[in-house]
Amino acid sequence: MKDQRKAYLYALLVVLLWSTVPTAFKLSLRRVDYVQLLFYSSLFSSILLGLILAARGRLRSCLSALRRDYARSLGLGFLNPFLYYLVLFRAYELLPAQMAQPLNYTWAIALALLSIPLLGQKLGPRGLLGGLLSYVGVWVISTRGDVFGLDLVDPLGVALALGSAFIWAFYWIRNTRDERDPVERLFMNFVMSLPLVFVACAALSGFRLESPRALALAAYVGVVEMGLTFVLWLKALRLASSAARVGYLIFVAPFLSFVLIHFVLGELILPSTYLGLVLIIVGLTVQRQRWRRRPQ
Repeated sequence: MKDQRKAYLYALLVVLLWSTVPTAFKLSLRRVDYVQLLFYSSLFSSILLGLILAARGRLRSCLSALRRDYARSLGLGFLNPFLYYLVLFRAYELLPAQMAQPLNYTWAIALALLSIPLLGQKLGPRGLLGGLLSYVGVWVISTRGDVFGLDLVDPLGVALALGSAFIWAFYWIRNTRDERDPVERLFMNFVMSLPLVFVACAALSGFRLESPRALALAAYVGVVEMGLTFVLWLKALRLASSAARVGYLIFVAPFLSFVLIHFVLGELILPSTYLGLVLIIVGLTVQRQRWRRRPQ
């Protein structure tokens, strides 16, 4: 049953949770490296998704389906969480949070670009304009406003943050042909990715944590970023009579994030970050309008 008011409430809760994520990433990465964070957060997210499915009475049937569908889940699990978060967490290690988050927000533009070769779709003038505006915003953020100086904050970090957007977009496209329940699908992908994550952590880092707080922060990242927000967002979309109106709320999250980034992490939010983020959001808005008006 549709209920737009409840949809807004769920969506606002998701936005509030998402706004804490960049700060949680950076706090975690002060105590663990990016590979350890991937391992422990993936583990906690898998546990949370399993508990949700168990509460729904779907865990046993999901595990049974996993035995038949392990190859697809392994392929998708390689993309997300393994590769996506491996790249994203490394980007957050290298960049200030105020820069890594907006750059990762360009995944919708990356989706439009990848849809051209992978889905045979055309970009069109509106799509080109949206992409141009967003990537101008990326350049403003990456150069800290010195757009003609060609001096990126951290070229590798910028490349990884943008790369994570393309990985997520590719994962999204691969999911368009997957008719499984979204929560079950995510649980299967996470479970099948755990051996990959385990091997990566064993080879590149190790499993020792310096304190219980490090484990608690990794658990927060796994539960909130990788699991709970996904489930709540699905709930909001299912309740919404207008998914587009709910969808626009995600643009509030980065600005709320800046409050925590400044007061908790102590980062001085640069004017170029605000300007770049506004350009990215304007570009994404133009892009969303293009998809809404595209003939079926």
